[in-house]
Amino acid sequence: MAFETGRVTTGFDTWRPVLYAYMLWATALCAAQVIVNGEKGKRTLFVLPAALFVISLVVFPLLFALYISFTDWNLASPNGPQPNGWDNMREMWNDTFYWNALKNMVYYVLAVSVEYVIAFGLALLLNAQIRARKFFRVVFLLPLMLSPVAVSWMIGKSMLEVRFGPISRVLREMGIEPSFFGTPEIARFMIMAMDAWTFIPFMMIMLLAGLQALPREIIEASKVDGASGWQSFREVIFPLMLPVSVTAIVIRIIFKLKLADIIINVTSGGPGGATDSVTSFIFREYRDRSNVGYGTLLAMIYLVLIVIFVTLLLKLVSRWMERPA
Repeated sequence: MAFETGRVTTGFDTWRPVLYAYMLWATALCAAQVIVNGEKGKRTLFVLPAALFVISLVVFPLLFALYISFTDWNLASPNGPQPNGWDNMREMWNDTFYWNALKNMVYYVLAVSVEYVIAFGLALLLNAQIRARKFFRVVFLLPLMLSPVAVSWMIGKSMLEVRFGPISRVLREMGIEPSFFGTPEIARFMIMAMDAWTFIPFMMIMLLAGLQALPREIIEASKVDGASGWQSFREVIFPLMLPVSVTAIVIRIIFKLKLADIIINVTSGGPGGATDSVTSFIFREYRDRSNVGYGTLLAMIYLVLIVIFVTLLLKLVSRWMERPA
């Protein structure tokens, strides 16, 4: 774009020559490894193409995004990205809606603990000798087969619609005026509930697999020793399930950190930004305001926060798992 507008006299009018040059350089590099290093170079080819592929799809876009973060780039402007220094950073610091979205992410992440309890209870139920156990396993997995977009339209935009939704009509017949997304607290809870309904089966299936892998001899031995059902769960099952539980919780938190689909389709962050996640807020910066520079900066900052948070979380989990019993 800068080349087309005449602000830059060197370069290419499209990205294709750069791509072709990179592919040619990568091919020459791989060939040089074999020519120079022989058999060792052939072994390097098992890793080098994948590394070059990752560089082209991750490193280059990341560097370009870092550059865009310090520009004023509105898609409605014909001038393209204009460097503006630290203006985007100062705008972020004073953006109350962005900080509100970060606060909402704390609520959403804390909701994972409730989802874990429900998922563990369902896993225990489906691991027990109950009638139609296979049928219930399939039924409880059905929400996982739906995309969050489908869930948001099926539940948030249809069943919970205030005027014509079936649930709203039933409540109105009972003399209750429905307001599922009218107040911040209830709207946030409904977003959590729809997201939980979608992903609790994911945690449940991981926990169920862990339960089925437990050695039956230890559980039977606890029953022989006179342990009650609760004592057997607290002293035997739950400690043995800790590695699986930690894995399920960490993976669920990672999924939760990119929550956006349901929010965008159901509330668009409302009312007043009460349900906004960081990802949905960034999406609206791109879609509604066409503010590419500022939105990219928010995405880069959020990426850094996620890396720091997940790293600290994994370290805390590792230390907690390694502590003496």
